[in-house]
Amino acid sequence: MSVATASSPWYKHIWPWIIIAILACSVTLTLSMVTIAVNHPDNLVNDNYYEAGKGINRSLNRELLAQTLKLRATVHLDELTGEAELRLSGDSQPQTVELNLISPTQPEKDRKIILTRSPSDAGRYIGQLSDKVEGRRFVELLGVQDGQTWRLFEEEQVSHDKDLALGDEPIQGAEDLKN
Repeated sequence: MSVATASSPWYKHIWPWIIIAILACSVTLTLSMVTIAVNHPDNLVNDNYYEAGKGINRSLNRELLAQTLKLRATVHLDELTGEAELRLSGDSQPQTVELNLISPTQPEKDRKIILTRSPSDAGRYIGQLSDKVEGRRFVELLGVQDGQTWRLFEEEQVSHDKDLALGDEPIQGAEDLKN
């Protein structure tokens, strides 16, 4: 190293600036991650896991009731009119049913649609969507038969150009409860 280079001030060398830049990037990224974590908390964590576990048994009972009633449903979402049409077959024909389209990760994208039975066409239910729904969803259909609530529940890829079939898959978690 020459005498002129050794006697020049520290800020005229490149290595101190590289070290400062690495540290500044590290601090900036850390503060960004903390800000994101504070502003967007994880809403998938359930503090009351015991109650959630008891709810699973209630859900299985409702799904087993739907299986006992031999319920099957086909859902069609009309993109043009925003109409949700449901065809329900089986031993239950309630006046209204509730259709829930549940987003697995974004609760603000959940949709609840009340479908009413058509007076002229048995097994046909109609409701209105407020906006377009697409993507992966948990599709839940709830109805009441003789004071007991039944439930059809499946994970589906929702789009406006295809029908959704409910009740055609085995109930998850109820393998040991079959009759």
